[in-house]
Amino acid sequence: MSGFSNKLYQSAELRQEMKINPRLYQAMELLYMPLLDLQQHLKQELTENPFLEMSEADVVDDVSIDEEGKEEKEDEIDWEEILLDGFDAGGSRAQYEEKERHEPTPVETSDLRDHLLEQLHHLTLSEREMRLGEEIVGNIDDDGFLSCGLEEVLEGVNGWLVEVREIAEDRARAIQDDEERAEEEAEVAELFRPYTMEEAEETLRVVQRMDPAGVGARDLRESILIQLREKEMEDALAYTLVDEHFDDFLNHRWTEIARGLSLSARQVQDAADEVAKLDPKPGIQYAPDRDPYIIPDLIVEKIDGEYHVFLNDTNLPRLRLSRSYREVARDRNKFKGENKEFISSKLNSANWMIQAIEQRRQTMLKVMNFIVDRQREFFEKGVQFLRPLTLREVADHIEMHESTVSRVTNEKYVQTPRGVYHLKFFFSSGLSTTSGEDISARGVKAKIRTLVDQEDSKKPLTDQKVVNLLEADGIQIARRTVAKYRDQLGILPARMRKRV
Repeated sequence: MSGFSNKLYQSAELRQEMKINPRLYQAMELLYMPLLDLQQHLKQELTENPFLEMSEADVVDDVSIDEEGKEEKEDEIDWEEILLDGFDAGGSRAQYEEKERHEPTPVETSDLRDHLLEQLHHLTLSEREMRLGEEIVGNIDDDGFLSCGLEEVLEGVNGWLVEVREIAEDRARAIQDDEERAEEEAEVAELFRPYTMEEAEETLRVVQRMDPAGVGARDLRESILIQLREKEMEDALAYTLVDEHFDDFLNHRWTEIARGLSLSARQVQDAADEVAKLDPKPGIQYAPDRDPYIIPDLIVEKIDGEYHVFLNDTNLPRLRLSRSYREVARDRNKFKGENKEFISSKLNSANWMIQAIEQRRQTMLKVMNFIVDRQREFFEKGVQFLRPLTLREVADHIEMHESTVSRVTNEKYVQTPRGVYHLKFFFSSGLSTTSGEDISARGVKAKIRTLVDQEDSKKPLTDQKVVNLLEADGIQIARRTVAKYRDQLGILPARMRKRV
């Protein structure tokens, strides 16, 4: 029987392999960074590289010399000692340490669970009831709905009870007095007995009576019914619609509901309008604010009839080579071995960083200037005049790779006379027109939105009717494309928009 050989062999092989310089990776990262991230990155570079300093107007010179050329600085800096001792900058703290900044302290806000727990703890409940209430509240999601079934809630809380009960029973058995031990064991048995479904249902009803109205529901229907009961509308037609005809209500089948209730379709629709005023996500008002604070990276302004592009980088640290370090570094005879290698590395890195930041600025300006030229009609007339644009077109124009343009436009925002937009907003596919020009898909969506907003609610526009109206404007589009765009805009089908 032959076995596998475990010997080592050496062989020559030719293959193509591309290795990217680490600095190229860093350059790509700089293009990718939005403004706030870049600010933090440059501050970090300033602390790590002694050859970099800020060139802002309020930064004082390292050494001031009077008319006779004599140094007036009290804290004279020994640059040779600094360099040879590991580049720990000395001298005046005001010059070489970052100025103290008082960052705004985030204030901890109460979320939905905190709000519910606070109400729960103000109720007169036993320890056992409180424990089950906390378990239910812990399973309520940010929208205010119970995120699992009561069976799972019971499984979780009863599993915890088993572990705690064993500890409590051990403590009870350790009591020497027989009577006292019996009382303790009885109390443990009562306090830690498994919860039942009846207890879970009752505690859930306690939670559902809390603020905001509709919280703790297991689905949308239950949430709406809770809100209607809170308004004391159990006898109203709106309650009947949700309680007994919820599927027809969701699908706007007013005629079918009216026929079953011997009412007019208008009465049913008026009741449905009352339901529409309720909150479908009662807990969302307590959800943490997910909207980021946007600082535009670019600014477009119209000056004397022409659009001009500016970088919004006034708060960005301006870098320059430190004059003092550079002068010392020129005398290479003072430094040997690791010190010389360190000085060379840091000096080259500082030079490269300054060039990379400038390259980033120029690339962003080139991209935005091309977008402004291409989308001038948008800036003049609005989103319906947005033209189709691809990353490839911009890349070909500025003579850079498509991936570079993608990095430049990623997570970047521009402030324009029409508002603040993500740079990706200006890129979309196009549709043909009868005049031979192209129109942006985003512009077509804006036209569909306008047509629907202006329609007769008693005779809403069908998808085919929208197709006909767009074709009358010279836009060639298929009905299925209109349906797709309508869904993306969150517009209901015509039969569900119809008013009686």
